[in-house]
Amino acid sequence: MPSNKSVSDAPIVQFTNCRILRSHRLQREDLWVREGKILNPEKLFFDEKGSADIQLDCKDSIIAPGFIDVQINGGFGVDFSLATDDFKSGIDLVSQKILSHGVTSFCPTLVTSPPSVYHQVLPQISIRNGGAHGAGILGAHLEGPFISKEKKGAHPEHCLRTFEAGAFQDLLATYGSLDCVRIVTLAPEMKRSSEVIRELTKRGICVSLGHSVANLSQAEEAVQHGATFITHLFNAMLPFHHRDPGIVGLLTSDKIPAGRRVFYGMISDGIHTNPAALRIAHRAHPKGLVLVTDAIAGMGLAPGRHTLGQQVVEIDGLNTYIAGTKTLSGSVATMDTCVRHFQEATGCSVETALEAASLHPAQLLGIEHKKGTLDYDSDADFLMLNDSLYVQATYIAGEEVWRQDALGM
Repeated sequence: MPSNKSVSDAPIVQFTNCRILRSHRLQREDLWVREGKILNPEKLFFDEKGSADIQLDCKDSIIAPGFIDVQINGGFGVDFSLATDDFKSGIDLVSQKILSHGVTSFCPTLVTSPPSVYHQVLPQISIRNGGAHGAGILGAHLEGPFISKEKKGAHPEHCLRTFEAGAFQDLLATYGSLDCVRIVTLAPEMKRSSEVIRELTKRGICVSLGHSVANLSQAEEAVQHGATFITHLFNAMLPFHHRDPGIVGLLTSDKIPAGRRVFYGMISDGIHTNPAALRIAHRAHPKGLVLVTDAIAGMGLAPGRHTLGQQVVEIDGLNTYIAGTKTLSGSVATMDTCVRHFQEATGCSVETALEAASLHPAQLLGIEHKKGTLDYDSDADFLMLNDSLYVQATYIAGEEVWRQDALGM
């Protein structure tokens, strides 16, 4: 039957012989796509009397929503915290290369930097849709400089700042602009942080707690003021203690406002977090877990010396350290590797592992009506994967933007 073109002239593509991740489970049904959106086949058949123009046999692949990385500092020699003349071509390179990892959208992340770097770099980051040119940009993640000296991790101490009398104005002056900012990581124990959290939240910016010595009540107060995320849980915060569990305690806190969910990022690379800690977090609060790579410029490159903002970093296998120390500094893991490691370490279902890198980050950013699911009318950003969760092909807006060649399978 020919397509009814009264609704749209665009071709309808039907992906057959696949298992689709929808409503938290893999379902054996076809995926229908038109004009970059996922179609409801019932509406197509009964309302439009339409059918597919193109059928693609997926050969029993899993089809899952594209991965969303909300914490990535760079990769392939590109460092988002370095103000360079060709910053735009650097961000383009990373967005192109991460398509092979299954990432269809991301938040370029800047570590603690001098104000001059924010003023130069932020105007060069623009929110944009993904496509053949690369993964979509959802806005910047600014990790610091309003963080704790004691838990600075790989952040340069001389660039750290506290909130002065006009706390929010101080933040604005430091960053220069919040136009393309999606997430700000700060330490909630800092004086005047609550007014900053309220102001950022009011502007639709997600506040994340991290690099902090906050106790649980300080963390709970920050959530009551609007914070919704924890930056790389367990890393750069007080370790869990039974009498005061610190920020980690938010996972089971009874002081979270009704109807709100606290999400937490985890670097599931086998190095930043012991598998037992990954299992504890996942079992305590499975619906809040968001996989992040925290990848640095050295991701995708040979071991050796690379940068992370103002610091020099040494890569040794999968370990990344501030040069001359044993301080961990970001990771070189790819998002698909993190998904596979998470599933292996926790024994969770395939669906759970995939949702931690797609649905949960979309919910965190409030974009789950468009991204992170394969619901009808959402963006057709999706992956084809084999049963071992290796990415075979990446699609953005229904168009194939990357495919594993037959030799590399």
